[in-house]
Amino acid sequence: MTARNGAGSALLALSLLLGGCATVAPAGGDGKPAAAAATNPIDPWEAWNRKVFALNEVVDENVLKPVAEGYRKVVPELVRTGITNVFGNVGDAWSAVNQLLQGKVHHGLDMGMRVLTNTLLGLGGVLDPATEFGLARRSEDFGQTLGKWGLGHGPYVVLPLLGPSTVRDTTGLLVDRQTAASTLPPTEWGRFGVAALEVVNGRANFLSATGFISQIALDKYSFFRDAYLSRRLDALYDGAPPLEDFGDDPPENTKSTPNPPSKPASK
Repeated sequence: MTARNGAGSALLALSLLLGGCATVAPAGGDGKPAAAAATNPIDPWEAWNRKVFALNEVVDENVLKPVAEGYRKVVPELVRTGITNVFGNVGDAWSAVNQLLQGKVHHGLDMGMRVLTNTLLGLGGVLDPATEFGLARRSEDFGQTLGKWGLGHGPYVVLPLLGPSTVRDTTGLLVDRQTAASTLPPTEWGRFGVAALEVVNGRANFLSATGFISQIALDKYSFFRDAYLSRRLDALYDGAPPLEDFGDDPPENTKSTPNPPSKPASK
């Protein structure tokens, strides 16, 4: 787990439970996953990534998780829900822009209407009447926009304190952070406080989910990597990614056709 739980890794934790897309690598003779011994074309930097992942786990276990648990005990659920809604409303505005950048005009207008509704009728986003009105959240980020216009995801990478990513998503993240809620306060301390609240609130929302993952994953690194890549592929294609071609289908012009019925032998 990482310090970007509010926006990335915490969302990933939920997708791990809902998507059922993770795999577990068998252990080799040295106790390490066998997959680590071979070069994975998707994860060529695995040796380094595992070290960063381990560091992030230590930071989460000793700092972020205890703070999130204390936050959850002290702050009432109603207040935490309002905070989550406000952060979500700010993110929805950037999602609307990315929908339009991807040419999804209808969804972009819907997201814009969602932001307007929650801002005006939801007390600045504290409440979420837009969902009740049928304006569903369709989150998009700049990494997805880059992918929409043909930029490949590149190698998988684990960022220090930020967690799972790819080269493309890391590039997109640099742009996404310029529109985050933490950029709104006029002072540096205000921006730092909002960023910290975003992380802690997001981590608190997924305490139970990440605890369950820790119990079932034999190799948490592979578990998070495979789930992250699967979730991002699913998001890029709006829930309908292309089927993987395993190359086992015969060419169209060589497919066998049923034999014609045999003629009865002449007497």
